Amino acid sequence: MYWLATRNVVISIPRWRSLALLLRSPLNKHASYNPSPLVLGGQFGRIHCFKDQKTLRGNTRKYKAADKSLDDKDHSHIVWWKERLELCRKPSTLNLVKRLVYSNLLGVDVNLKNGSLKVGTLNAEILQFKSKFPREVLLCRVGDFYEALGIDACILVEYAGLNPFGGLRSDSIPRAGCPVVNLRQTLDDLTRNGFSVCIVEEVQGPTQARSRKGRFISGHAHPGSPYVFGLVGVDHDLDFPEPMPVVGISRSARGYCITFVLETMKTYSSEDGLTEEALVTKLRTCRYHHLFLHSSLRDNASGTSRWGEFGAGGLLWGECTARQFEWFGGDPVTELLYKVKELYGLDNKVTFRNVTVPSENRPRSLSLGTATQIGAISTEGIPCLLKVLLPPHCTGLPALYIRDLLLNPPSHEIASAIQATCKLMSSIKCSVPEFTCVSSAKLVKLLELREANHIEFCRIKNVVDEILHMHRSIDLREILKLLMDPALVATGLKIDFETLVNECKWLSDRIGQMIFLDGESDQKISSYANIPGEFFEDMESSWKGRVKKIHIEDEVAEVERAAEALSSVITEDFLPIVSRIKATSAPLGGPKGEILYAREHEAVWFKGKRFAPAVWAGTPGEEQIKQLKPALDSKGRKVGEEWFTTMKVEDALTRYHDAGAKAKARVLELLRGLSTELQTKINVLVFASTLLVIAKALFAHVSEGRRRKWVFPTLTSFSSSKSGESCDETKGMKIIGLTPYWFDVSEGSAVLNTVDMQSLFLLTGPNGGGKSSLLRSICAAALLGICGFMVPAESAFIPQFDSIMLHMKSYDSPADGKSSFQVEMSEMRSIVNGATSRSLVLIDEICRGTETAKGTCIAGSIVETLDEIGCLGIISTHLHGIFSLPLSTKNTVHKAMSTEYIDGQTIPTWKLVDGVCRESLAFETAKVEGLAEAIIQRAEELYLSVYTKEASSGLFNARLTQFGSKGAQTRSLSHKPKPTNKMEVFKDVKTVVTLICQKKLMELYKLKNTSDVPVLNCVAIAAREQPPPSTVGASCVYVMFRPDEKLYIGETDDLDGRIRTHRSKDGMQNASFLYFTVPGKSIARQLETLLINQLLSQGFPIANLADGKHQNFGTSNLSFDGITVA
Repeated sequence: MYWLATRNVVISIPRWRSLALLLRSPLNKHASYNPSPLVLGGQFGRIHCFKDQKTLRGNTRKYKAADKSLDDKDHSHIVWWKERLELCRKPSTLNLVKRLVYSNLLGVDVNLKNGSLKVGTLNAEILQFKSKFPREVLLCRVGDFYEALGIDACILVEYAGLNPFGGLRSDSIPRAGCPVVNLRQTLDDLTRNGFSVCIVEEVQGPTQARSRKGRFISGHAHPGSPYVFGLVGVDHDLDFPEPMPVVGISRSARGYCITFVLETMKTYSSEDGLTEEALVTKLRTCRYHHLFLHSSLRDNASGTSRWGEFGAGGLLWGECTARQFEWFGGDPVTELLYKVKELYGLDNKVTFRNVTVPSENRPRSLSLGTATQIGAISTEGIPCLLKVLLPPHCTGLPALYIRDLLLNPPSHEIASAIQATCKLMSSIKCSVPEFTCVSSAKLVKLLELREANHIEFCRIKNVVDEILHMHRSIDLREILKLLMDPALVATGLKIDFETLVNECKWLSDRIGQMIFLDGESDQKISSYANIPGEFFEDMESSWKGRVKKIHIEDEVAEVERAAEALSSVITEDFLPIVSRIKATSAPLGGPKGEILYAREHEAVWFKGKRFAPAVWAGTPGEEQIKQLKPALDSKGRKVGEEWFTTMKVEDALTRYHDAGAKAKARVLELLRGLSTELQTKINVLVFASTLLVIAKALFAHVSEGRRRKWVFPTLTSFSSSKSGESCDETKGMKIIGLTPYWFDVSEGSAVLNTVDMQSLFLLTGPNGGGKSSLLRSICAAALLGICGFMVPAESAFIPQFDSIMLHMKSYDSPADGKSSFQVEMSEMRSIVNGATSRSLVLIDEICRGTETAKGTCIAGSIVETLDEIGCLGIISTHLHGIFSLPLSTKNTVHKAMSTEYIDGQTIPTWKLVDGVCRESLAFETAKVEGLAEAIIQRAEELYLSVYTKEASSGLFNARLTQFGSKGAQTRSLSHKPKPTNKMEVFKDVKTVVTLICQKKLMELYKLKNTSDVPVLNCVAIAAREQPPPSTVGASCVYVMFRPDEKLYIGETDDLDGRIRTHRSKDGMQNASFLYFTVPGKSIARQLETLLINQLLSQGFPIANLADGKHQNFGTSNLSFDGITVA
């Protein structure tokens, strides 16, 4: 489970002041506050490749030119880029490519304009950065743009949709770039096309005259790992995609081996002994950054290096040739890790942690055919298994966890733990947390680079608080303990229960001490009547409300003093002028003026015209008018004819901006310091976040399973006799009331089947009789069972299979030069070679792609082989000649999909029965699908003419004895003073609701003794909590406590969905609820109407008074068995 693996290596790198790239313009003239001097000394060693001196086009000035001879390492990088450039197709890109030379890593021709690589030039500096990460596109910050040269410029034009600088003129080197505000979009375009990007930033702050700005590598963007520099200072979150690993494939004595390496997490995992089909499945379900193929794949049975030509490896070869890959040799793991370090520019001292999950006791991963035919991998026309396991709103990381578990089934111990967890989840009555899901890769990267902002810290606090919530709850604590082992497998981290709880307490307390949390109000934006509020909002919102005021008291006090001084100066210098203008009554064309916020210049100035007096008479405001001077921008240019300021206002603005810059710098320092502290607990954070992802996935599955009326199977183990053979009594699988997983049993539309499998089934049946559906249903139920999930049945006993293999149909593979029958035989080889006595093998319509006689014999031989192996399974066929073959089978049982004869027509019943069915219903199926009547009639004539004898003897008209079967059925008080405290309101509402409902239930059931009525223990659902799965399908009455202090009373059969709907409305995100369950919707509606009217009469404000006018919905003669308080 590479997507949740983590790292335990901490690498600290220098950090620089955030630029807040997407929100802030370059620093204006007021920000005179300078951060600490930056020392770049030697992080990026200079690369000297300047030897020959040349004269450029008559210019007598000498320069050092790049040596055209490259070392072998640089040459391999150039070849790598040339392969990428060969894929370019845009005319503008092709014109740029013609100007490249491959004597340096940039591809820059020094003989073209702007192509100088002289030491001290920007091009030479960019080349030094490029040599550090030669296989990444390099974007260098130059003012308000990010620029790329040479090869990188071609990539930007081709894949990011950018235009080259200077048009298509042929005398200049290729150059392209994007504005600062478009950086994110450009990075997304490049990473989406598989490129990594190195971003070089400028050191911000004033520089000396004629000196070049310092530059540094601020970060990288890789596919699945976005650029995070500056995130600590912004007020928004960053979407973090699923991390994309580097993948290496090799071959060993056990089979195929695949290795995943996650650079972000500094982890790797390997899985050996895979079949070719299972390997291709992993490639198709994994979005990876780079693919490396080991030289061992070239060695095939023929002894040649022509991989894929002689059958073995053909499917994998066809999959890989459609993708970009590189060959590598040596030790598969060691050399792959070396390739990763080279690819990402990592130091050789960096280590990767092995998080490989042992495979000895785990079932084999699903093959490609099995995964696609049951919808574990989305396939057109196949019902998606994932969509029925989880409710529609459960997406993202929980869905990825479920998908990964299906494709790679866990060991029996983990499956048992998952099932035990799900059973507890199904039975609990208390509310459950929301389960905050945070990507482990996001946590690691943000904390390592110290770029976590206050939003991310609040989310981290939610994670640890929810772990503590589960620990404090008696009902949830056992679930938390059971989830420890699945989390261990998912992360590769072994953390004991007490350590997890204690560390979460420390993390929650530490974040709570530092971070400004929701609901706190000790930091308000400055406000003065004579200054536009937008000015202070823009200036202070970038740092206030991040950390608690106690940590920045001195800085806040200085800002407040500076703001007050600014207000005082503006009052003295501008307000008299404004008052003078307002007092002047003049017709159109008179004086105008007001105090305004110039957002672009981050200043408050006076804007006016025609306000100077014609005759200076010493009237109020004249002295202030004389002090005005034109407002200037950061470059000293006049802003406009109507903008004015004074020296005192400028000094006050500078003081205020300096104070704000110091406060913001202090806030960023505190946030980065907190990142450093939390990084020491990164393993605990990764483990906790992964555990909550698993918890959310399992809770969602249990809720959906209860809604669909699925059940928990009994998981059994295969037992072996002394001779080593499995005992029949203990190895069988029995599923009662099995339904296709894509049908909703609650809707009553499914046909139930009972499958009691102790050996191999040879299945026959008509077209459209349900053979394929039965095989898919059994495969899905068995897979769900061995994963610990609920299954679509009434009851089930599922053994611990070591592999589940489903073969449905085969298509030809022109890329491999294989017919559909060749592909089928290749899959049969894999199935037979991989099957054991503990396997489940399901084959639909075997040997359909060749002539009947030989195909029948091959099918019969495969049946004999699987029978001898002793596996469980089903082989379906239309080759009825197989029953005439002298097969040597001991345990194979004949089964059929039954039909019945009604009104002269044979129709399928989709029921599994004993026996053989030789009726194909081929003519009937062709007619239903619209084949021309004339063609069908002629076919019937040909059939009778050839098979008359057989037909008369009854070989082709045999009818099965029909068994009766049931279809699927649908399981179907006096006034009190108004409380002022929320907790008091909650307690009063709970008490009143209980009394009213108990009294009503006594009336409904005509009871005289109160003890006969069960006590309604109302359950509270606080903010950021959700109802337990036990409420699914149950009639509930609930009370919502709105933020406006009104109550909303309702009833529903889908409490979870109703709460989500309420909380999706503006201002209702943190609404809390009170609920209890009742037996039936009729009772619920009566109690809803009653509570609305009675609570109103008790003095509680009601939001939905109109619902209290409903008529009596009647009563039901129900027992009290259903009245359980969740």
